[in-house]
Amino acid sequence: QVQVVESGGGVAQAGGSLTLSCTVSGLKFDNYAMGWFRQAPGKEREGVSTITYSGGGAYYVDSVKGRFTISRDNAKKTVYLQMNNLKPEDTATYYCVASDRAPNWLLINPATTSGYWGRGTQVTVSS
Repeated sequence: QVQVVESGGGVAQAGGSLTLSCTVSGLKFDNYAMGWFRQAPGKEREGVSTITYSGGGAYYVDSVKGRFTISRDNAKKTVYLQMNNLKPEDTATYYCVASDRAPNWLLINPATTSGYWGRGTQVTVSS
């Protein structure tokens, strides 16, 4: 059984930092692209960042470029999202997904039901 578990969410002040982690079990982790998505109340889910199965390539939505960094440790079956210079508009529930789709496709198709999704972790940024 595949499990995708996010952690690291919380409350941060604007300009602060948080690091999200997502640990996967039950599948061959390094065969999958990984992605972070977010959904704010009343808004549609959007792609934040995705990374290739090897970690050699990463993609970001424009609003987080230069502030967020995605990385993965295949030995630990974990993907990370380092979030710096947080803004109130980053407030959302953040979801992790393991996908067999190309990461650039995954990022721009946030409504996809493909892949294995976690239950999310809440990030709240106060102004």
